[in-house]
Amino acid sequence: MRPAQMTAILCLALASTTLAGRAPQLPSPAVDPKVTGEQTAVLAGGCFWGVEAIFEKLTGVKDVVSGYAGGSKSSANYRVVSSGTTGHAESVRITYDPAKISYGQLLKVFFAIAHDPTQLNRQGPDEGPQYRSAIFFNGPEQKSAAEAYITQLNEAKIFSRRIVTTVVTLDGFYAAESEHQDFVRRNPWNAYVLAHDRPKIELLEKEFPELLKRK
Repeated sequence: MRPAQMTAILCLALASTTLAGRAPQLPSPAVDPKVTGEQTAVLAGGCFWGVEAIFEKLTGVKDVVSGYAGGSKSSANYRVVSSGTTGHAESVRITYDPAKISYGQLLKVFFAIAHDPTQLNRQGPDEGPQYRSAIFFNGPEQKSAAEAYITQLNEAKIFSRRIVTTVVTLDGFYAAESEHQDFVRRNPWNAYVLAHDRPKIELLEKEFPELLKRK
Protein backbone atom coordinates (compact mmCIF):
# COMPACT_ATOMS: atom_id res chain seq x y z
CA MET A 1 0.00 0.00 0.00
CA ARG A 2 1.35 3.41 -0.93
CA PRO A 3 2.03 5.96 1.87
CA ALA A 4 -0.57 8.30 0.38
CA GLN A 5 -3.20 5.54 0.57
CA MET A 6 -2.28 4.77 4.16
CA THR A 7 -2.59 8.46 5.04
CA ALA A 8 -6.00 8.66 3.40
CA ILE A 9 -7.28 5.61 5.33
CA LEU A 10 -5.97 7.02 8.60
CA CYS A 11 -7.62 10.36 7.95
CA LEU A 12 -10.93 8.69 7.09
CA ALA A 13 -10.78 6.83 10.38
CA LEU A 14 -10.16 10.07 12.22
CA ALA A 15 -13.07 11.67 10.38
CA SER A 16 -15.40 8.83 11.36
CA THR A 17 -14.40 9.23 15.00
CA THR A 18 -15.12 12.96 14.86
CA LEU A 19 -18.54 12.36 13.35
CA ALA A 20 -19.52 10.12 16.25
CA GLY A 21 -20.37 13.34 18.09
CA ARG A 22 -22.80 16.07 17.23
CA ALA A 23 -22.57 19.75 16.55
CA PRO A 24 -23.56 21.95 19.51
CA GLN A 25 -27.28 22.61 19.46
CA LEU A 26 -27.45 26.39 19.16
CA PRO A 27 -30.52 28.60 19.46
CA SER A 28 -31.31 30.85 16.53
CA PRO A 29 -30.02 34.41 16.95
CA ALA A 30 -32.43 36.67 18.81
CA VAL A 31 -31.16 39.58 16.71
CA ASP A 32 -31.08 39.06 12.96
CA PRO A 33 -30.81 42.01 10.54
CA LYS A 34 -33.71 42.52 8.16
CA VAL A 35 -32.05 43.65 4.95
CA THR A 36 -32.71 43.39 1.25
CA GLY A 37 -30.46 43.09 -1.75
CA GLU A 38 -27.17 41.26 -2.11
CA GLN A 39 -25.08 41.29 1.08
CA THR A 40 -21.59 40.25 2.16
CA ALA A 41 -20.24 38.83 5.41
CA VAL A 42 -16.59 38.33 6.37
CA LEU A 43 -15.81 35.63 8.92
CA ALA A 44 -12.57 34.13 10.25
CA GLY A 45 -12.43 30.72 11.92
CA GLY A 46 -9.10 29.03 11.34
CA CYS A 47 -7.82 27.73 8.02
CA PHE A 48 -9.94 29.27 5.28
CA TRP A 49 -10.06 26.09 3.19
CA GLY A 50 -12.71 24.38 5.28
CA VAL A 51 -14.63 27.51 6.22
CA GLU A 52 -14.99 28.37 2.53
CA ALA A 53 -16.18 24.84 1.70
CA ILE A 54 -18.85 24.93 4.41
CA PHE A 55 -20.43 28.20 3.38
CA GLU A 56 -20.33 27.32 -0.31
CA LYS A 57 -22.87 24.58 0.41
CA LEU A 58 -25.52 26.89 1.86
CA THR A 59 -28.60 27.96 -0.04
CA GLY A 60 -28.66 31.62 -0.89
CA VAL A 61 -24.86 31.86 -0.89
CA LYS A 62 -23.73 33.12 -4.26
CA ASP A 63 -19.97 33.23 -3.79
CA VAL A 64 -17.31 32.53 -1.16
CA VAL A 65 -13.75 33.84 -1.45
CA SER A 66 -10.85 32.88 0.78
CA GLY A 67 -8.67 35.79 1.81
CA TYR A 68 -7.19 37.96 4.51
CA ALA A 69 -8.75 40.58 6.79
CA GLY A 70 -7.46 42.58 9.72
CA GLY A 71 -4.17 43.72 8.19
CA SER A 72 -2.91 45.87 5.35
CA LYS A 73 -2.97 45.18 1.62
CA SER A 74 0.81 45.36 1.36
CA SER A 75 1.35 42.25 3.48
CA ALA A 76 -1.73 40.26 2.43
CA ASN A 77 -0.01 37.21 0.98
CA TYR A 78 0.06 33.68 2.33
CA ARG A 79 3.78 33.45 2.98
CA VAL A 80 3.87 36.60 5.10
CA VAL A 81 0.49 36.12 6.77
CA SER A 82 1.63 32.64 7.88
CA SER A 83 4.25 34.30 10.08
CA GLY A 84 1.47 35.55 12.34
CA THR A 85 2.93 39.04 12.45
CA THR A 86 0.83 40.96 9.91
CA GLY A 87 -2.41 41.35 11.86
CA HIS A 88 -4.39 39.40 9.27
CA ALA A 89 -6.72 36.52 9.93
CA GLU A 90 -7.43 33.87 7.33
CA SER A 91 -11.00 34.78 6.43
CA VAL A 92 -13.79 34.18 3.95
CA ARG A 93 -15.98 36.75 2.23
CA ILE A 94 -19.50 35.40 1.74
CA THR A 95 -21.82 36.98 -0.82
CA TYR A 96 -25.41 35.97 -0.14
CA ASP A 97 -29.06 36.67 -0.80
CA PRO A 98 -30.80 37.60 2.49
CA ALA A 99 -34.15 36.57 0.99
CA LYS A 100 -32.87 32.97 1.07
CA ILE A 101 -30.48 32.92 4.03
CA SER A 102 -30.08 35.49 6.77
CA TYR A 103 -26.99 36.88 8.43
CA GLY A 104 -28.14 35.21 11.63
CA GLN A 105 -28.28 31.82 9.93
CA LEU A 106 -24.75 32.33 8.64
CA LEU A 107 -23.63 33.10 12.18
CA LYS A 108 -25.37 29.98 13.51
CA VAL A 109 -23.46 27.78 11.06
CA PHE A 110 -20.26 29.68 11.83
CA PHE A 111 -20.49 28.95 15.55
CA ALA A 112 -21.99 25.44 15.31
CA ILE A 113 -20.00 23.91 12.46
CA ALA A 114 -17.26 26.04 10.91
CA HIS A 115 -14.96 26.27 13.93
CA ASP A 116 -14.58 26.19 17.71
CA PRO A 117 -15.19 29.76 18.92
CA THR A 118 -13.64 29.06 22.33
CA GLN A 119 -10.11 28.47 21.01
CA LEU A 120 -7.89 31.53 21.26
CA ASN A 121 -5.57 32.20 18.33
CA ARG A 122 -5.79 28.66 17.01
CA GLN A 123 -8.05 26.09 15.44
CA GLY A 124 -7.18 22.43 15.82
CA PRO A 125 -3.60 21.92 14.67
CA ASP A 126 -3.23 25.47 13.34
CA GLU A 127 -1.72 27.97 15.79
CA GLY A 128 -1.22 31.72 15.63
CA PRO A 129 -3.29 34.91 15.48
CA GLN A 130 -3.83 34.39 11.76
CA TYR A 131 -6.13 31.50 12.74
CA ARG A 132 -8.16 33.49 15.28
CA SER A 133 -11.93 33.56 15.52
CA ALA A 134 -13.29 36.89 14.30
CA ILE A 135 -16.32 38.52 12.76
CA PHE A 136 -15.50 41.51 10.56
CA PHE A 137 -18.67 43.57 10.35
CA ASN A 138 -19.43 46.00 7.53
CA GLY A 139 -22.31 47.87 9.11
CA PRO A 140 -24.05 48.56 12.43
CA GLU A 141 -26.66 45.85 11.80
CA GLN A 142 -24.01 43.15 11.50
CA LYS A 143 -22.15 44.47 14.54
CA SER A 144 -25.27 44.42 16.72
CA ALA A 145 -26.31 40.97 15.53
CA ALA A 146 -22.86 39.43 16.10
CA GLU A 147 -22.39 40.94 19.55
CA ALA A 148 -25.91 39.98 20.61
CA TYR A 149 -25.48 36.38 19.45
CA ILE A 150 -22.19 35.94 21.29
CA THR A 151 -23.83 37.25 24.46
CA GLN A 152 -26.82 34.97 23.87
CA LEU A 153 -24.62 31.88 23.48
CA ASN A 154 -22.42 32.72 26.47
CA GLU A 155 -25.44 33.30 28.71
CA ALA A 156 -26.97 30.02 27.57
CA LYS A 157 -23.66 28.26 28.39
CA ILE A 158 -23.76 26.39 25.11
CA PHE A 159 -20.02 25.86 25.20
CA SER A 160 -17.96 24.69 28.18
CA ARG A 161 -15.75 27.77 27.83
CA ARG A 162 -16.54 31.36 26.95
CA ILE A 163 -16.49 32.43 23.33
CA VAL A 164 -13.35 34.35 22.36
CA THR A 165 -14.57 35.52 18.94
CA THR A 166 -13.80 39.18 18.34
CA VAL A 167 -16.22 41.50 16.56
CA VAL A 168 -14.31 44.18 14.68
CA THR A 169 -14.93 46.56 11.81
CA LEU A 170 -13.98 45.44 8.31
CA ASP A 171 -11.23 47.75 7.09
CA GLY A 172 -10.36 45.66 4.06
CA PHE A 173 -10.57 42.19 2.58
CA TYR A 174 -7.87 40.84 0.27
CA ALA A 175 -8.46 37.70 -1.78
CA ALA A 176 -5.97 34.91 -1.25
CA GLU A 177 -3.86 33.38 -3.99
CA SER A 178 -5.60 31.23 -6.61
CA GLU A 179 -4.25 27.98 -5.16
CA HIS A 180 -6.25 28.59 -1.98
CA GLN A 181 -9.59 29.17 -3.72
CA ASP A 182 -11.98 26.17 -3.74
CA PHE A 183 -9.18 24.13 -2.17
CA VAL A 184 -11.43 21.46 -0.63
CA ARG A 185 -13.40 20.92 -3.83
CA ARG A 186 -10.22 20.64 -5.89
CA ASN A 187 -8.33 18.50 -3.35
CA PRO A 188 -10.89 16.15 -1.77
CA TRP A 189 -8.28 13.52 -0.87
CA ASN A 190 -5.80 15.91 0.70
CA ALA A 191 -4.80 14.53 4.14
CA TYR A 192 -5.58 17.81 5.94
CA VAL A 193 -8.96 18.07 4.22
CA LEU A 194 -9.87 14.49 5.17
CA ALA A 195 -8.87 14.94 8.80
CA HIS A 196 -10.15 18.45 9.53
CA ASP A 197 -12.55 19.70 6.85
CA ARG A 198 -14.52 16.72 5.59
CA PRO A 199 -15.89 15.86 9.08
CA LYS A 200 -17.26 19.40 9.43
CA ILE A 201 -18.90 19.26 6.01
CA GLU A 202 -20.57 15.98 6.90
CA LEU A 203 -21.78 17.46 10.19
CA LEU A 204 -23.22 20.39 8.25
CA GLU A 205 -25.09 18.02 5.96
CA LYS A 206 -26.37 16.09 8.97
CA GLU A 207 -27.34 19.01 11.22
CA PHE A 208 -28.51 21.67 8.73
CA PRO A 209 -30.10 19.85 5.75
CA GLU A 210 -32.70 22.61 5.44
CA LEU A 211 -29.97 25.17 4.68
CA LEU A 212 -28.21 23.21 1.96
CA LYS A 213 -28.34 23.97 -1.73
CA ARG A 214 -30.37 21.50 -3.72
CA LYS A 215 -28.21 19.23 -5.81
